[in-house]
Amino acid sequence: MNRRLLLLAAASFLAIQGAWAQTAPPTRVRGTIAAVNGNALSIKSRDGQMLDIVLADTATVATVVKVALADIPVGAFIGTATRKGPDGKNIALEVLVFPEAMRGAGEGNYAWDLEPGSMMTNGTIKGAVTATAGRELSIGFKDSSNDVVVPADAPVVTFAPATRDDLKPGAPVFLSATKNAEGKLTAARVTVGTKGVAPPM
Repeated sequence: MNRRLLLLAAASFLAIQGAWAQTAPPTRVRGTIAAVNGNALSIKSRDGQMLDIVLADTATVATVVKVALADIPVGAFIGTATRKGPDGKNIALEVLVFPEAMRGAGEGNYAWDLEPGSMMTNGTIKGAVTATAGRELSIGFKDSSNDVVVPADAPVVTFAPATRDDLKPGAPVFLSATKNAEGKLTAARVTVGTKGVAPPM
């Protein structure tokens, strides 16, 4: 009986720990690779900090390539970081077109840290019209929607395959890291800039 209770207690602890880990906020890292040593990346973040990131053995690596805003069809699933314009409209800082296999990733509207006060909207394009400056998208998510004006100079990209060979000093990167049991920052996915196109998100 004692053994059974011990096993149940251990299972409950692991379940609680797992739930906490899933809800713990990630550390979003934007910066430039300073050094690579096996699964360890040293990254100089955009605020000048040096961060050590441990990549999971199964970590995936992706890059981004530019796409034309006019080529994004209604029904595509996108993510866009926005800021409020002087007139209260949502102005896109960047647009990421998700591959179909990633439809639904992070769906919703929530605070983002690309710049102070920015928001992220992940959803499906319901419509697009020409705006005074750029193009205006209607983005549906869950039971709501946002209208976002995409200026002509906003980066518009989609994911493309990359390899660990692309992780080299000087390359710009974006990743979300979480702390492991030892308190080290770890990442299961890295987006690296290649061919002069940096991850804009």
